[in-house]
Amino acid sequence: MSADQLRETQAILRAKYDNLCAAGLKLDLTRGKPAADQLDLSEPMLSMPGEGHHVSADGVDCRNYGGINGLRGIREIFGELLGTGTDRILAENNASLQIMHDLTVFALLTGTPDSERPWSKETGPLKFLCPVPGYDRHFSITEQYGIEMINVPLNPDGPDVDACAALVASDPAIKGMWVVPTYSNPTGTTVSEDVARALVAMPTAAPDFRIYWDNAYAVHTLIDEAPAPLPILDLADEAGNPNRVYVFGSTSKITFAGAGVSFLGSSKANLDWYSQHLSIAKIGPDKLNQLRHEMFLVDADGVRAHMARHRALIAPKFALVLDILEERLSEAKIASWTAPEGGYFISLDVIDGAAARTVQLAKDAGIALTAAGSTFPYKNDPDDRNIRLAPTFPPIDELATAMDGVATCALLAATEKLLERD
Repeated sequence: MSADQLRETQAILRAKYDNLCAAGLKLDLTRGKPAADQLDLSEPMLSMPGEGHHVSADGVDCRNYGGINGLRGIREIFGELLGTGTDRILAENNASLQIMHDLTVFALLTGTPDSERPWSKETGPLKFLCPVPGYDRHFSITEQYGIEMINVPLNPDGPDVDACAALVASDPAIKGMWVVPTYSNPTGTTVSEDVARALVAMPTAAPDFRIYWDNAYAVHTLIDEAPAPLPILDLADEAGNPNRVYVFGSTSKITFAGAGVSFLGSSKANLDWYSQHLSIAKIGPDKLNQLRHEMFLVDADGVRAHMARHRALIAPKFALVLDILEERLSEAKIASWTAPEGGYFISLDVIDGAAARTVQLAKDAGIALTAAGSTFPYKNDPDDRNIRLAPTFPPIDELATAMDGVATCALLAATEKLLERD
């Protein structure tokens, strides 16, 4: 468009935006939370295990102390779903994020089984590789403890292996990296086997380099069947780096988001080291909650069937968002977006320099979005481009109103940016 055409378009969009503001909206697309109807799917668990049903299949009285590794039955289910097997996975309480946090703190205080010294005793700042865009809560852990974060590109098949390999080969301060291997947050990227093999095999200057393999969306598919989990621990064994990978997962978006079960899979050396530290802090996890999950989900196929019921509720929401983006933004060519096959997010890229303005316009109109920059370390998107959309939580009629409003805000912000350049 010419400058005059842009100004005419901006006036039309401004009038539409003023009407949006006048509507008094209060809509929230900030976090990837299950909606109430999704949580209702697990309501039968609230009556489990029931009086007289407190002993697990392997004879554990779940009312009592002990069992630092968690119940074998729930480990069997998620050992299959996460590709670790039963004997290389621990079951803990509701938050896998807490396990990630604790592993980092334990390494800082005492070092890992492969460390020459505690991470906190290393000379100079520690560093982590962060594929971007990525998960803000991952970045919060490393930022909290002063670990420098290095952006690496996230390609359609996973982290840029060449960039990662070049960085870790020569810098012993790089102690780890974040990876979401299946339906990543926010782009929906799934790591290929070739990329996974390269990550576990690449030479690293730090002997205690760790990959935080957060498979949070392993079964959260929007299509008929989720990809099979990569046997990442086996791949690490084959590469001669058995201790390199920590595998994480949870039931947080499978059953109850705040009352689920979390998992850590890794080598025996890593699990023994973690359990030793954990046994100082507690005597065991909530085994009654693990038992009710085991009873409710039954087996891996039971989880898959349960997730199909989730998919029936949320797939229409994703389809709606994609339809609105296509209808409102495709012709203007001021944005691009992902069409994920699973996970909880859609990643929207607006024109460079317009993301923060789009989010602010939406906020002023009563539509809350995740803050611009949140998908990058230090909340700093160098291109001010990326916006994470979370379609699952609002009712579908509210979602339609919110996304139409977001499209208006993106278009208005684009006209402002283009006129500035002109």
